[in-house]
Amino acid sequence: MPAPTRRFQPAQRLRHKSEFDRVYRDSRRSTDACFAILTRNSGGSIPRLGLSIAARIIGNAVRRNRIKRLVRESFRQHQHELPAVDIVVNARSGARDADNAVIVRSLEKHWRTVVKQCAP
Repeated sequence: MPAPTRRFQPAQRLRHKSEFDRVYRDSRRSTDACFAILTRNSGGSIPRLGLSIAARIIGNAVRRNRIKRLVRESFRQHQHELPAVDIVVNARSGARDADNAVIVRSLEKHWRTVVKQCAP
């Protein structure tokens, strides 16, 4: 049997302001020095990801894009474990100078928290 796909599909992205606002308005939170993760049950069948990586917090485009790539890749690898929730990842100042390993460990901790908080 073929392995389940682990692609990051366009349907797995939060795109519209109204989708982000819904998560901000009614969400569960998980925070540390690098990220604030907000989750809300979506009622859909797959987890969806939205990124909020502010220039005033992280800095230039190179730093922001590196963090976005790491978050997307971590989400892609863990999506099969996550419940059907909408997730917004806000970068915090600790992520600015953190190396890749610290960011990946932080995200793995957050994904485990999401699974615990949103388990059916």
